[in-house]
Amino acid sequence: MPSDPTSADIPASPPDGADTRAIEAKVRLLREPAAYDRAPASVLVTETHMSWVFLAGDLVYKLKKPVRFPFLDFTTLAAREANCREEVRLNRRLAPQTYLGTVPLTEDDAGALALDGRGTVVDWLVVMRRLPADRMFDRMLQEDRIGATETDQIANLLARFYRASDHPIVDPAAYVDRLMAQQAENRAILTSRAFAVDHARLPTILDRLDQRMAEDRPLIEEPARAGRIVEGHGDLRPEHICLTDPIVVFDCLEFSPELRLVDPFDELAFLGLECRILGAPSIGPTLVERVADQLGDHPPPRLVAFYTAFRAVLRARLSLAHLLDTAPREPAKWEPLASRYLTVAEESLR
Repeated sequence: MPSDPTSADIPASPPDGADTRAIEAKVRLLREPAAYDRAPASVLVTETHMSWVFLAGDLVYKLKKPVRFPFLDFTTLAAREANCREEVRLNRRLAPQTYLGTVPLTEDDAGALALDGRGTVVDWLVVMRRLPADRMFDRMLQEDRIGATETDQIANLLARFYRASDHPIVDPAAYVDRLMAQQAENRAILTSRAFAVDHARLPTILDRLDQRMAEDRPLIEEPARAGRIVEGHGDLRPEHICLTDPIVVFDCLEFSPELRLVDPFDELAFLGLECRILGAPSIGPTLVERVADQLGDHPPPRLVAFYTAFRAVLRARLSLAHLLDTAPREPAKWEPLASRYLTVAEESLR
């Protein structure tokens, strides 16, 4: 099941002039099995910061919310259509058989809504094949069903992907400046209120990460200087990998080209971090080693440790940012999770 690639740091701005009743009517229609050609027995619905996701039989439909964040604006129909098409284009790099395309939501003269019907287009949806839940990487990790074979298969796929990806020219100084700007946001959110995390160690972790970025700036700039930055997935987490045949990697970060420009080993460190949080700390180092062998590029361990610490602090921030929402989902989840990320960051900075 797809999910949004990142959480917002602040609640979304309401869409200017948005007709709440019209939005509710769209969601109400898409909850009904009769809205779909194949008329599934039921429709399961999930909601994220930026989308409603409708699981309708063997297909998945994603409707973008008409929201505005500091990093995107979906308040116009044209913007939502463009984002849907971009999501399909980008995700077909690693999931070509999964992303089927886009479909319009229409309204006829009588005001009746329909998927791909007659009348005026009032919204757009991404359409995907539904992936088997029991083959999702995160679930298989938690059930201890991942071995050397599965790890090698993931490494082989990602190595091919990075080798074939675009390698745009990225200014090394600007690349690190972007990371430093994200770290400033990390500090602002993590210290913005008395979240239930260890405030005795939080300043030390943030200060150590700042110090590492300053001391190791030439090391962090080197991938950009050497032309090793790729247009990657952008949100490479276990829940976005399905171990079918072939393996499917989906739900890439589609709304920001800048955030997709990464060192492959930064993405792999991120994936390793998430595996570690799920109780599988050996997966990350193995993936780094396997992909490094295939790319002929072995990053310094200190750089991978930095990537892990940086990503862990970022994920702690994004976890706590949920609690800044007016009505956060699963409020009891985020502070303990943020504390676990901060523990990994602390360990990686030693």
